[in-house]
Amino acid sequence: MPAGKLMVIIPVFDHEHAIGAMVEGVMASGLDCLLVDDGSGPACARVLDELARTHAPRVRLLRLASNQGKGGAVMAGFREAARLGASHALQIDADGQHDPGDIPRFADASRGRPDAIICGVPEYDASVPKGRLYGRYLTHAWVWINTLSFSIRDSMCGFRIYPLAPVLTLMAQEPIGRRMDFDIEIIVRLFWRGVPVINLPTRVTYPRDGVSHFDVWRDNVRISRMHARLFFGMLRRLPIWLLRGRAVPA
Repeated sequence: MPAGKLMVIIPVFDHEHAIGAMVEGVMASGLDCLLVDDGSGPACARVLDELARTHAPRVRLLRLASNQGKGGAVMAGFREAARLGASHALQIDADGQHDPGDIPRFADASRGRPDAIICGVPEYDASVPKGRLYGRYLTHAWVWINTLSFSIRDSMCGFRIYPLAPVLTLMAQEPIGRRMDFDIEIIVRLFWRGVPVINLPTRVTYPRDGVSHFDVWRDNVRISRMHARLFFGMLRRLPIWLLRGRAVPA
């Protein structure tokens, strides 16, 4: 697969205080950016309109009529990026946790392995909430079970590059979680289909005034159900993997 064009996708839901700095960071990387307004309120919508106007044509705005959840917004962004001619999409969150200064390093890795997902592995500072940190380890364990592999070092990081061709094929053939279960489910299902994963460390900071839309109870229940679906999906695939002489898909 040729390297092609890389576009940055940022799903946005009421992050009017953080999105400006994130867009400036993306602009510094030299890449084009697609902002996906996931049903934000008027204050955020005005900020997004101004960013798209100020940085046109490098910043484009896709506005969803209603909130679709993080996964729904990112998937809408994937489709729009492909329509605009992108072959790869770099997903990064809008809340300021991720360092856009790492974008060139991720882009270089993608050019070297255009067939692979380039997945961020967070390096946290003292700002990380301990509950969120410990909860990730449980998800890591389930992902390692459901892939029978340690290839995916962090399945929850929202900073990664996808090759769009296999992503769009997967989206057309299987339902993917549309909310906070999205990052985990899509990378596992792509791995099952043989898409390689390249892990890159990246600094993650939780801003004091950051806006998080993670619902501790509702999203943890949703993620638990998703892990159960993936587990039974792994069991269905296991005989095929064993018949091929290996216990993992890639």
